[in-house]
Amino acid sequence: MLTHEETAELTGLLDESPRREEAAAEALRIVQRRRGWISDEALHDVAGFIGVAEASLEAVATFYNRLYRKPVGRHVIFLCDSVSCWIMGFGQVRERLLAKLGLASMPGTTADNMFTLLPATCLGACDRAPVMMVDDELYVDLTPEKVEEIVEKIRMKDESSY
Repeated sequence: MLTHEETAELTGLLDESPRREEAAAEALRIVQRRRGWISDEALHDVAGFIGVAEASLEAVATFYNRLYRKPVGRHVIFLCDSVSCWIMGFGQVRERLLAKLGLASMPGTTADNMFTLLPATCLGACDRAPVMMVDDELYVDLTPEKVEEIVEKIRMKDESSY
């Protein structure tokens, strides 16, 4: 069931969209922003509310890599595994990141649900490889040491905000 806040925001979105299909991705982002991910129930409710076929909305939800159909951690890390990143040290960065997070492989979520590590085909910064994106921030010229520092900074920032 959609919350009052979600329906209010979705109504505003629909008022601004000439066609309901155009609102699909943003409608899913609205729900994800409030819940952290898009459950089957939420997808069903959004499809009904905006008046599009559930299968069409599922296609949108699975097309975009920043729409999550499974629960994710508070911080999502996309580690670029493109050719450029492989050549520039992806393997060592990945191994150090997995060890720092206590994960066996990608994709994965840490036991404390703080981080989810996902592969990304390309983050568009091949000239600064290897790269990763944490939430909305791009990190470039990565080294094994640098990824440890980044994770530690995020952990410390989270702990100080509670």
